[in-house]
Amino acid sequence: MERIRKVLAVLVLALVFGSLGASQEAQNPDQVRIQREVRHELWMLPWLSVFDNLEYRVDGGTVTLLGQVTDPVNKSDAEKTVKNIEGVQRVDNQIEVLPPAPMDQDLRMRLFRAIYGSSTLQKYDMGVQKPIRIIVKGGHVTLEGVVDTQADKDTAGIRANSVPGIFSVTNNLHVGSVAGA
Repeated sequence: MERIRKVLAVLVLALVFGSLGASQEAQNPDQVRIQREVRHELWMLPWLSVFDNLEYRVDGGTVTLLGQVTDPVNKSDAEKTVKNIEGVQRVDNQIEVLPPAPMDQDLRMRLFRAIYGSSTLQKYDMGVQKPIRIIVKGGHVTLEGVVDTQADKDTAGIRANSVPGIFSVTNNLHVGSVAGA
């Protein structure tokens, strides 16, 4: 069971980090390789947390980095690591660094406990990279990532909305078959 959970976590993150990439069937082999390597390199960044969301788009030799991070080091590390991939000619780094607001940091911790502390959603609390990403900016919350069912998506949204001090919650979680990722 634990092995299945680990495999599911890897597959979910592969889907999350590759969610903005174009269909691999329509790409040339070099573009497919670049996309796979970008996903791998972003996955391996050591300081990413559940409060960071990295996405990307590959168009030929240009990689566009998107998302939000809580630490500027993650933005610069993502760009540096992607620039070193063979075949990448240009990196357009559009990653947003979230402001270091104490109120937002407090909300992040409370949201983490509310979402991952739910008995229904505990199955996603495995590994280092969690599949439900919690982005907080100025009291506004966005949930990103992939979950197994619509019920899990709804539960995450309800749990996030139950945290006092939140101004709004945008639930961008995708429902997908993790096995099909």
